[in-house]
Amino acid sequence: MQLITAIAQGISIVAFAWYGTFSLRSPSMVVEFERYGMARLRVLTGTIQILGSLGLLAGFIFRPLLVLSAGGFAVMMLVAVLVRIRIRDPISAMVPAFALLCINLLLAAYAL
Repeated sequence: MQLITAIAQGISIVAFAWYGTFSLRSPSMVVEFERYGMARLRVLTGTIQILGSLGLLAGFIFRPLLVLSAGGFAVMMLVAVLVRIRIRDPISAMVPAFALLCINLLLAAYAL
């Protein structure tokens, strides 16, 4: 089980660090957040994702940060799925957020 959670933690770290950086630096993300109806939250979301990925990384050593970061990301991805449903995106567009929701729920439960 430790290997599975370490791999899941690594996937989540990379995904959120990349997406957070992309959210802060990419003009296409400005358009995406406008489409979501959340343009004013783009910088905050990207910053939280980068900081949360660092929290997941530190969670290898300090378990409370793993619980906090993974739990926070699970909530964030639940909101992401609900936003995608609200704007009527196809199910295929929801799969990455749903997968990250499941991964982070697993991590949070394991860390508890």
